[in-house]
Amino acid sequence: MSTQAGSIKRGFIGFLKNWFGDFSKEEFKKFLKLGVIFALVIGVYWTLRPLKDSIFLSLCGKTNQPIAKWVSLFTLFPIVILYSKLVDKVARHRLFYIIGTIYFIGTLIIGGLFLHPTIGLCNVKEDPFRILPWVWYVFVESYGSIVVALFWAFAADMVSPDAAKRGFPFVVMLGQLGAIFGPMFLTPLGKNVFGNSGPTVLICGALILLMMGAVYFFMATTPKDQLKGYTQQVTDKSGHKEEEPGFLEGLKLMLSQPYLLGIFAVISIYEIIVTIIDYRFKFMVTSNLPTEVERSAYLGDYAVWVNVISFLCLFFGISNIQRRLGIKASLVLMPFIVGVMVLSFYMFPQVQTLFWIMVFAKAVNYALNGPALKQLYVPTSHDVKYKSQAWIETFGSRSSKATGSAFNLLDKPFTRSFGEVQGISYLIAIGTYLSFGLLAAWLMVALYLGKTYQKAVDQDKVVC
Repeated sequence: MSTQAGSIKRGFIGFLKNWFGDFSKEEFKKFLKLGVIFALVIGVYWTLRPLKDSIFLSLCGKTNQPIAKWVSLFTLFPIVILYSKLVDKVARHRLFYIIGTIYFIGTLIIGGLFLHPTIGLCNVKEDPFRILPWVWYVFVESYGSIVVALFWAFAADMVSPDAAKRGFPFVVMLGQLGAIFGPMFLTPLGKNVFGNSGPTVLICGALILLMMGAVYFFMATTPKDQLKGYTQQVTDKSGHKEEEPGFLEGLKLMLSQPYLLGIFAVISIYEIIVTIIDYRFKFMVTSNLPTEVERSAYLGDYAVWVNVISFLCLFFGISNIQRRLGIKASLVLMPFIVGVMVLSFYMFPQVQTLFWIMVFAKAVNYALNGPALKQLYVPTSHDVKYKSQAWIETFGSRSSKATGSAFNLLDKPFTRSFGEVQGISYLIAIGTYLSFGLLAAWLMVALYLGKTYQKAVDQDKVVC
Protein backbone atom coordinates (compact mmCIF):
# COMPACT_ATOMS: atom_id res chain seq x y z
CA MET A 1 0.00 0.00 0.00
CA SER A 2 2.80 2.44 0.92
CA THR A 3 4.63 1.55 -2.34
CA GLN A 4 1.48 2.29 -4.32
CA ALA A 5 0.95 5.60 -2.47
CA GLY A 6 4.58 6.56 -3.12
CA SER A 7 4.15 5.75 -6.82
CA ILE A 8 1.04 7.93 -7.01
CA LYS A 9 2.84 10.76 -5.25
CA ARG A 10 5.84 10.54 -7.62
CA GLY A 11 3.49 10.42 -10.59
CA PHE A 12 1.65 13.51 -9.40
CA ILE A 13 4.88 15.44 -8.81
CA GLY A 14 6.11 14.33 -12.23
CA PHE A 15 2.92 15.67 -13.79
CA LEU A 16 3.42 19.02 -12.05
CA LYS A 17 7.00 19.25 -13.27
CA ASN A 18 5.94 18.51 -16.85
CA TRP A 19 3.12 21.06 -16.89
CA PHE A 20 4.35 23.81 -14.56
CA GLY A 21 8.13 23.44 -14.25
CA ASP A 22 10.72 21.82 -12.00
CA PHE A 23 9.78 22.57 -8.37
CA SER A 24 12.20 21.99 -5.52
CA LYS A 25 10.74 20.11 -2.55
CA GLU A 26 10.38 23.17 -0.29
CA GLU A 27 9.20 25.33 -3.17
CA PHE A 28 6.48 22.80 -3.96
CA LYS A 29 5.33 22.81 -0.32
CA LYS A 30 5.24 26.61 -0.32
CA PHE A 31 3.09 26.85 -3.43
CA LEU A 32 0.85 24.03 -2.23
CA LYS A 33 0.14 25.93 1.00
CA LEU A 34 -0.37 29.17 -0.91
CA GLY A 35 -2.82 27.33 -3.15
CA VAL A 36 -4.84 26.21 -0.10
CA ILE A 37 -4.95 29.79 1.22
CA PHE A 38 -6.01 31.07 -2.20
CA ALA A 39 -8.69 28.36 -2.45
CA LEU A 40 -10.20 29.67 0.78
CA VAL A 41 -9.88 33.32 -0.32
CA ILE A 42 -11.66 32.89 -3.63
CA GLY A 43 -13.87 30.06 -2.43
CA VAL A 44 -15.49 32.60 -0.11
CA TYR A 45 -15.52 35.24 -2.84
CA TRP A 46 -17.14 33.04 -5.49
CA THR A 47 -19.74 31.86 -2.98
CA LEU A 48 -20.62 35.44 -2.05
CA ARG A 49 -20.38 36.86 -5.57
CA PRO A 50 -23.56 35.22 -7.00
CA LEU A 51 -25.35 36.13 -3.77
CA LYS A 52 -24.17 39.73 -4.11
CA ASP A 53 -25.96 40.11 -7.43
CA SER A 54 -29.04 38.00 -6.75
CA ILE A 55 -29.75 39.59 -3.35
CA PHE A 56 -29.20 43.12 -4.57
CA LEU A 57 -31.26 42.63 -7.74
CA SER A 58 -34.07 40.99 -5.74
CA LEU A 59 -34.26 43.67 -3.03
CA CYS A 60 -33.37 46.83 -5.00
CA GLY A 61 -34.36 46.04 -8.59
CA LYS A 62 -32.41 45.11 -11.70
CA THR A 63 -32.12 48.65 -13.08
CA ASN A 64 -30.11 49.83 -10.05
CA GLN A 65 -27.09 47.56 -10.53
CA PRO A 66 -25.13 50.15 -12.62
CA ILE A 67 -25.66 52.70 -9.83
CA ALA A 68 -24.37 50.14 -7.30
CA LYS A 69 -21.12 49.94 -9.28
CA TRP A 70 -20.63 53.69 -8.83
CA VAL A 71 -21.51 53.56 -5.13
CA SER A 72 -18.99 50.75 -4.74
CA LEU A 73 -16.27 52.78 -6.48
CA PHE A 74 -16.60 55.83 -4.22
CA THR A 75 -17.02 53.78 -1.05
CA LEU A 76 -13.85 51.81 -1.76
CA PHE A 77 -11.73 54.97 -1.92
CA PRO A 78 -11.44 55.45 1.89
CA ILE A 79 -11.17 51.67 2.36
CA VAL A 80 -8.07 51.50 0.16
CA ILE A 81 -6.57 54.53 1.94
CA LEU A 82 -7.01 52.73 5.26
CA TYR A 83 -5.51 49.56 3.77
CA SER A 84 -2.50 51.54 2.48
CA LYS A 85 -2.03 53.01 5.96
CA LEU A 86 -2.03 49.54 7.51
CA VAL A 87 0.65 48.36 5.05
CA ASP A 88 3.07 50.91 6.54
CA LYS A 89 2.54 49.71 10.08
CA VAL A 90 1.79 45.97 10.00
CA ALA A 91 3.78 42.91 8.87
CA ARG A 92 2.43 41.29 5.72
CA HIS A 93 1.00 38.14 7.34
CA ARG A 94 -0.59 40.14 10.17
CA LEU A 95 -2.53 42.11 7.57
CA PHE A 96 -4.38 38.87 6.86
CA TYR A 97 -5.37 38.55 10.50
CA ILE A 98 -6.56 42.17 10.79
CA ILE A 99 -8.41 42.35 7.49
CA GLY A 100 -9.69 38.79 7.85
CA THR A 101 -11.14 39.62 11.26
CA ILE A 102 -12.95 42.65 9.82
CA TYR A 103 -14.57 40.55 7.08
CA PHE A 104 -15.29 37.69 9.47
CA ILE A 105 -17.23 40.04 11.77
CA GLY A 106 -18.87 41.72 8.76
CA THR A 107 -20.20 38.44 7.35
CA LEU A 108 -21.62 37.48 10.75
CA ILE A 109 -23.42 40.82 11.12
CA ILE A 110 -24.78 40.96 7.57
CA GLY A 111 -25.72 37.26 7.58
CA GLY A 112 -27.62 37.80 10.82
CA LEU A 113 -29.42 40.84 9.39
CA PHE A 114 -30.45 38.81 6.33
CA LEU A 115 -32.32 36.50 8.72
CA HIS A 116 -34.30 39.41 10.20
CA PRO A 117 -38.03 39.16 9.29
CA THR A 118 -38.47 42.78 8.13
CA ILE A 119 -35.12 44.15 6.95
CA GLY A 120 -33.78 40.79 5.79
CA LEU A 121 -34.49 38.37 2.95
CA CYS A 122 -37.86 37.28 4.30
CA ASN A 123 -39.15 40.68 3.20
CA VAL A 124 -39.30 40.28 -0.60
CA LYS A 125 -40.56 43.79 -1.31
CA GLU A 126 -38.39 45.42 -3.96
CA ASP A 127 -37.30 48.90 -2.84
CA PRO A 128 -34.19 50.81 -4.04
CA PHE A 129 -34.04 52.64 -0.66
CA ARG A 130 -33.43 49.53 1.41
CA ILE A 131 -30.02 50.12 3.02
CA LEU A 132 -28.93 46.53 3.71
CA PRO A 133 -28.57 45.37 0.07
CA TRP A 134 -26.45 48.44 -0.75
CA VAL A 135 -24.16 47.74 2.20
CA TRP A 136 -24.04 44.09 1.16
CA TYR A 137 -23.08 44.92 -2.43
CA VAL A 138 -20.21 47.20 -1.37
CA PHE A 139 -19.06 44.70 1.28
CA VAL A 140 -18.63 41.86 -1.23
CA GLU A 141 -17.03 44.16 -3.82
CA SER A 142 -14.52 45.34 -1.23
CA TYR A 143 -13.68 41.76 -0.24
CA GLY A 144 -12.97 40.92 -3.88
CA SER A 145 -10.70 43.96 -4.18
CA ILE A 146 -8.85 44.05 -0.87
CA VAL A 147 -8.45 40.43 0.22
CA VAL A 148 -7.62 39.06 -3.23
CA ALA A 149 -5.11 41.90 -3.83
CA LEU A 150 -3.61 41.27 -0.37
CA PHE A 151 -3.12 37.59 -1.15
CA TRP A 152 -1.30 38.28 -4.42
CA ALA A 153 0.86 40.98 -2.85
CA PHE A 154 1.74 38.49 -0.12
CA ALA A 155 2.56 35.80 -2.70
CA ALA A 156 4.50 38.06 -5.09
CA ASP A 157 6.63 39.33 -2.21
CA MET A 158 8.25 35.92 -1.64
CA VAL A 159 9.04 34.56 -5.12
CA SER A 160 11.57 35.02 -7.90
CA PRO A 161 10.37 35.56 -11.50
CA ASP A 162 11.23 31.95 -12.45
CA ALA A 163 9.45 30.58 -9.39
CA ALA A 164 6.40 32.74 -10.13
CA LYS A 165 6.31 31.38 -13.68
CA ARG A 166 6.09 27.84 -12.28
CA GLY A 167 4.15 28.46 -9.12
CA PHE A 168 1.48 31.07 -9.82
CA PRO A 169 -0.47 28.99 -12.37
CA PHE A 170 -0.29 26.07 -9.91
CA VAL A 171 -1.60 28.29 -7.09
CA VAL A 172 -4.43 29.54 -9.31
CA MET A 173 -5.30 25.97 -10.33
CA LEU A 174 -5.58 24.92 -6.68
CA GLY A 175 -7.51 28.08 -5.91
CA GLN A 176 -10.05 27.24 -8.59
CA LEU A 177 -11.03 24.17 -6.58
CA GLY A 178 -12.25 26.47 -3.82
CA ALA A 179 -13.99 28.63 -6.39
CA ILE A 180 -15.72 25.53 -7.79
CA PHE A 181 -16.79 23.84 -4.57
CA GLY A 182 -17.92 27.06 -2.84
CA PRO A 183 -20.67 28.01 -5.30
CA MET A 184 -21.36 24.35 -6.11
CA PHE A 185 -22.19 23.30 -2.55
CA LEU A 186 -22.80 26.50 -0.56
CA THR A 187 -24.59 28.92 -2.90
CA PRO A 188 -27.54 26.54 -3.62
CA LEU A 189 -28.16 25.96 0.11
CA GLY A 190 -30.54 28.92 0.20
CA LYS A 191 -32.77 27.27 -2.39
CA ASN A 192 -32.40 23.64 -1.31
CA VAL A 193 -32.09 23.84 2.50
CA PHE A 194 -32.52 27.20 4.24
CA GLY A 195 -35.17 29.04 2.20
CA ASN A 196 -32.91 32.09 1.75
CA SER A 197 -29.19 32.84 1.51
CA GLY A 198 -28.62 34.34 4.98
CA PRO A 199 -27.17 31.16 6.57
CA THR A 200 -24.81 30.71 3.59
CA VAL A 201 -23.29 34.12 4.38
CA LEU A 202 -22.69 32.97 7.97
CA ILE A 203 -20.93 29.83 6.70
CA CYS A 204 -18.62 32.03 4.63
CA GLY A 205 -17.66 33.82 7.85
CA ALA A 206 -16.40 30.51 9.24
CA LEU A 207 -14.36 29.96 6.06
CA ILE A 208 -12.72 33.38 6.48
CA LEU A 209 -11.69 32.31 9.98
CA LEU A 210 -10.23 29.13 8.46
CA MET A 211 -8.33 31.24 5.92
CA MET A 212 -6.62 33.15 8.72
CA GLY A 213 -5.66 29.85 10.32
CA ALA A 214 -4.14 28.69 7.03
CA VAL A 215 -2.00 31.86 6.86
CA TYR A 216 -0.79 31.23 10.42
CA PHE A 217 0.11 27.64 9.51
CA PHE A 218 1.95 28.86 6.39
CA MET A 219 4.09 31.31 8.34
CA ALA A 220 4.82 28.76 11.08
CA THR A 221 5.92 25.94 8.75
CA THR A 222 7.58 27.64 5.76
CA PRO A 223 11.41 27.98 5.92
CA LYS A 224 12.68 31.56 6.06
CA ASP A 225 14.64 31.24 2.82
CA GLN A 226 11.33 30.48 1.04
CA LEU A 227 9.85 33.75 2.36
CA LYS A 228 12.49 35.86 0.63
CA GLY A 229 11.43 37.35 -2.72
CA TYR A 230 12.92 38.98 -5.80
CA THR A 231 12.82 42.56 -4.49
CA GLN A 232 14.56 41.64 -1.25
CA GLN A 233 17.24 39.75 -3.17
CA VAL A 234 17.89 42.74 -5.45
CA THR A 235 17.96 45.07 -2.40
CA ASP A 236 20.45 42.79 -0.65
CA LYS A 237 22.75 42.92 -3.68
CA SER A 238 22.59 46.69 -4.09
CA GLY A 239 22.55 47.56 -0.39
CA HIS A 240 19.86 50.16 -1.09
CA LYS A 241 16.97 50.36 1.38
CA GLU A 242 13.57 51.66 0.37
CA GLU A 243 12.43 54.88 2.02
CA GLU A 244 9.29 54.89 4.14
CA PRO A 245 6.50 56.27 1.94
CA GLY A 246 3.39 58.31 2.65
CA PHE A 247 0.03 56.58 2.70
CA LEU A 248 -0.87 57.87 -0.80
CA GLU A 249 2.40 56.57 -2.24
CA GLY A 250 0.62 53.68 -3.96
CA LEU A 251 -1.61 56.07 -5.88
CA LYS A 252 1.30 58.37 -6.72
CA LEU A 253 3.35 55.47 -7.99
CA MET A 254 0.47 54.24 -10.11
CA LEU A 255 -0.02 57.65 -11.75
CA SER A 256 3.69 58.30 -12.31
CA GLN A 257 4.93 54.95 -13.64
CA PRO A 258 4.05 53.93 -17.24
CA TYR A 259 4.49 50.27 -16.28
CA LEU A 260 1.82 50.51 -13.57
CA LEU A 261 -0.48 52.57 -15.78
CA GLY A 262 -0.12 49.80 -18.35
CA ILE A 263 -1.31 47.19 -15.86
CA PHE A 264 -4.13 49.57 -14.91
CA ALA A 265 -5.11 49.89 -18.59
CA VAL A 266 -5.18 46.12 -19.20
CA ILE A 267 -7.43 45.54 -16.20
CA SER A 268 -9.65 48.50 -17.08
CA ILE A 269 -10.24 47.66 -20.74
CA TYR A 270 -11.15 44.08 -19.92
CA GLU A 271 -13.56 45.14 -17.17
CA ILE A 272 -15.28 47.84 -19.26
CA ILE A 273 -16.06 45.37 -22.03
CA VAL A 274 -17.12 42.53 -19.73
CA THR A 275 -19.27 44.84 -17.53
CA ILE A 276 -21.38 45.84 -20.53
CA ILE A 277 -21.99 42.19 -21.42
CA ASP A 278 -22.47 41.17 -17.77
CA TYR A 279 -25.23 43.74 -17.25
CA ARG A 280 -27.25 42.30 -20.14
CA PHE A 281 -26.72 38.82 -18.75
CA LYS A 282 -27.82 39.70 -15.19
CA PHE A 283 -30.77 41.72 -16.54
CA MET A 284 -32.01 38.68 -18.48
CA VAL A 285 -31.48 36.36 -15.50
CA THR A 286 -33.56 38.65 -13.27
CA SER A 287 -36.30 38.88 -15.90
CA ASN A 288 -36.49 35.11 -16.38
CA LEU A 289 -36.24 33.91 -12.75
CA PRO A 290 -38.75 35.26 -10.20
CA THR A 291 -37.15 34.68 -6.75
CA GLU A 292 -33.87 35.44 -4.97
CA VAL A 293 -33.04 31.78 -4.30
CA GLU A 294 -33.62 30.79 -7.95
CA ARG A 295 -31.41 33.63 -9.15
CA SER A 296 -28.75 32.73 -6.58
CA ALA A 297 -28.79 29.09 -7.67
CA TYR A 298 -28.55 30.00 -11.38
CA LEU A 299 -25.73 32.47 -10.82
CA GLY A 300 -24.09 29.87 -8.57
CA ASP A 301 -24.11 27.48 -11.55
CA TYR A 302 -22.51 30.23 -13.60
CA ALA A 303 -19.79 30.66 -10.96
CA VAL A 304 -19.15 26.90 -10.89
CA TRP A 305 -18.73 26.71 -14.67
CA VAL A 306 -16.41 29.73 -14.75
CA ASN A 307 -14.08 28.05 -12.32
CA VAL A 308 -14.42 24.55 -13.78
CA ILE A 309 -13.34 25.86 -17.20
CA SER A 310 -10.56 27.89 -15.60
CA PHE A 311 -9.34 24.84 -13.66
CA LEU A 312 -9.38 22.65 -16.77
CA CYS A 313 -7.44 25.28 -18.72
CA LEU A 314 -4.75 25.27 -16.04
CA PHE A 315 -4.83 21.50 -15.54
CA PHE A 316 -4.28 20.87 -19.25
CA GLY A 317 -1.40 23.31 -19.42
CA ILE A 318 -2.53 26.75 -20.57
CA SER A 319 0.32 28.09 -18.42
CA ASN A 320 2.74 26.50 -20.89
CA ILE A 321 1.97 29.39 -23.24
CA GLN A 322 3.65 31.70 -20.75
CA ARG A 323 6.36 29.28 -19.63
CA ARG A 324 7.48 28.37 -23.15
CA LEU A 325 6.59 31.43 -25.23
CA GLY A 326 7.06 34.08 -22.55
CA ILE A 327 4.82 36.43 -20.61
CA LYS A 328 4.36 38.67 -23.66
CA ALA A 329 2.56 35.86 -25.52
CA SER A 330 0.09 35.38 -22.65
CA LEU A 331 -0.63 39.09 -22.40
CA VAL A 332 -1.08 39.53 -26.17
CA LEU A 333 -3.37 36.53 -26.67
CA MET A 334 -6.11 37.76 -24.34
CA PRO A 335 -7.33 40.76 -26.46
CA PHE A 336 -7.93 38.41 -29.39
CA ILE A 337 -9.94 36.01 -27.21
CA VAL A 338 -12.08 38.85 -25.84
CA GLY A 339 -12.61 40.12 -29.40
CA VAL A 340 -14.17 36.77 -30.37
CA MET A 341 -16.46 36.97 -27.33
CA VAL A 342 -17.57 40.51 -28.20
CA LEU A 343 -18.54 39.35 -31.69
CA SER A 344 -20.47 36.40 -30.22
CA PHE A 345 -22.34 38.76 -27.88
CA TYR A 346 -23.33 41.01 -30.79
CA MET A 347 -24.50 38.13 -32.98
CA PHE A 348 -26.31 35.99 -30.34
CA PRO A 349 -27.74 38.19 -27.52
CA GLN A 350 -29.76 35.45 -25.75
CA VAL A 351 -29.49 34.56 -22.06
CA GLN A 352 -28.02 31.08 -22.55
CA THR A 353 -25.51 32.38 -25.09
CA LEU A 354 -24.55 35.19 -22.72
CA PHE A 355 -24.15 32.59 -19.97
CA TRP A 356 -21.41 30.80 -21.91
CA ILE A 357 -19.82 34.00 -23.22
CA MET A 358 -19.44 35.21 -19.65
CA VAL A 359 -18.20 31.81 -18.48
CA PHE A 360 -15.41 31.70 -21.06
CA ALA A 361 -14.56 35.42 -20.71
CA LYS A 362 -14.06 35.03 -16.96
CA ALA A 363 -12.47 31.57 -17.06
CA VAL A 364 -9.79 32.35 -19.64
CA ASN A 365 -9.04 35.64 -17.90
CA TYR A 366 -8.46 33.82 -14.58
CA ALA A 367 -6.45 30.98 -16.13
CA LEU A 368 -4.30 32.86 -18.65
CA ASN A 369 -4.38 36.61 -18.07
CA GLY A 370 -4.62 36.56 -14.28
CA PRO A 371 -1.38 34.68 -13.48
CA ALA A 372 0.47 36.76 -16.10
CA LEU A 373 -0.71 40.04 -14.56
CA LYS A 374 0.22 38.85 -11.06
CA GLN A 375 3.68 37.94 -12.30
CA LEU A 376 4.16 41.51 -13.56
CA TYR A 377 4.34 42.62 -9.92
CA VAL A 378 7.30 40.36 -9.09
CA PRO A 379 10.06 42.79 -10.28
CA THR A 380 8.52 45.71 -8.37
CA SER A 381 9.04 47.29 -4.96
CA HIS A 382 7.27 46.45 -1.69
CA ASP A 383 5.11 49.57 -2.01
CA VAL A 384 4.00 48.68 -5.53
CA LYS A 385 3.05 45.15 -4.43
CA TYR A 386 1.12 46.17 -1.33
CA LYS A 387 -0.10 49.68 -2.17
CA SER A 388 -0.14 50.35 -5.90
CA GLN A 389 -1.52 46.88 -6.58
CA ALA A 390 -4.46 47.61 -4.28
CA TRP A 391 -5.08 50.94 -6.04
CA ILE A 392 -4.72 49.39 -9.48
CA GLU A 393 -6.91 46.38 -8.84
CA THR A 394 -9.49 48.29 -6.84
CA PHE A 395 -9.78 51.40 -8.98
CA GLY A 396 -8.64 49.79 -12.20
CA SER A 397 -11.36 47.21 -11.78
CA ARG A 398 -14.04 49.30 -10.02
CA SER A 399 -13.63 52.51 -12.05
CA SER A 400 -13.79 50.54 -15.29
CA LYS A 401 -16.87 48.69 -14.04
CA ALA A 402 -18.36 52.08 -13.18
CA THR A 403 -17.52 53.31 -16.69
CA GLY A 404 -19.18 50.26 -18.22
CA SER A 405 -22.13 50.78 -15.88
CA ALA A 406 -22.48 54.43 -16.99
CA PHE A 407 -22.75 53.08 -20.51
CA ASN A 408 -25.37 50.58 -19.32
CA LEU A 409 -27.41 53.36 -17.64
CA LEU A 410 -27.88 54.96 -21.06
CA ASP A 411 -29.23 51.74 -22.54
CA LYS A 412 -32.88 52.16 -21.49
CA PRO A 413 -33.38 55.78 -22.67
CA PHE A 414 -31.41 55.05 -25.84
CA THR A 415 -33.62 52.05 -26.61
CA ARG A 416 -36.79 54.13 -26.04
CA SER A 417 -35.55 56.72 -28.51
CA PHE A 418 -33.97 54.58 -31.23
CA GLY A 419 -35.24 51.02 -30.78
CA GLU A 420 -33.21 47.86 -31.27
CA VAL A 421 -31.25 46.08 -33.98
CA GLN A 422 -30.95 42.27 -33.99
CA GLY A 423 -32.41 42.11 -30.47
CA ILE A 424 -30.02 44.63 -28.87
CA SER A 425 -30.12 48.41 -28.63
CA TYR A 426 -28.25 50.66 -31.02
CA LEU A 427 -26.18 51.82 -28.05
CA ILE A 428 -24.87 48.30 -27.48
CA ALA A 429 -24.27 47.91 -31.21
CA ILE A 430 -22.18 51.10 -31.18
CA GLY A 431 -20.39 49.87 -28.05
CA THR A 432 -19.45 46.68 -29.88
CA TYR A 433 -17.57 48.64 -32.51
CA LEU A 434 -15.94 50.87 -29.87
CA SER A 435 -14.77 47.72 -28.08
CA PHE A 436 -12.49 46.88 -30.97
CA GLY A 437 -10.74 50.23 -30.58
CA LEU A 438 -10.16 49.42 -26.90
CA LEU A 439 -8.89 45.96 -27.83
CA ALA A 440 -6.35 47.49 -30.23
CA ALA A 441 -5.09 49.76 -27.41
CA TRP A 442 -4.97 46.74 -25.08
CA LEU A 443 -2.77 44.89 -27.59
CA MET A 444 -0.24 47.73 -27.73
CA VAL A 445 -0.09 48.02 -23.93
CA ALA A 446 0.36 44.23 -23.58
CA LEU A 447 3.38 44.36 -25.90
CA TYR A 448 4.91 47.16 -23.83
CA LEU A 449 4.35 45.37 -20.50
CA GLY A 450 5.83 42.11 -21.75
CA LYS A 451 8.93 43.86 -23.10
CA THR A 452 9.48 45.93 -19.93
CA TYR A 453 9.03 42.96 -17.61
CA GLN A 454 11.47 40.78 -19.52
CA LYS A 455 14.09 43.55 -19.68
CA ALA A 456 13.91 44.07 -15.89
CA VAL A 457 14.24 40.34 -15.17
CA ASP A 458 17.12 39.90 -17.65
CA GLN A 459 19.01 42.80 -16.05
CA ASP A 460 18.15 41.75 -12.48
CA LYS A 461 16.48 45.10 -11.75
CA VAL A 462 13.30 46.43 -10.14
CA VAL A 463 11.00 48.14 -12.65
CA CYS A 464 9.57 50.64 -10.16
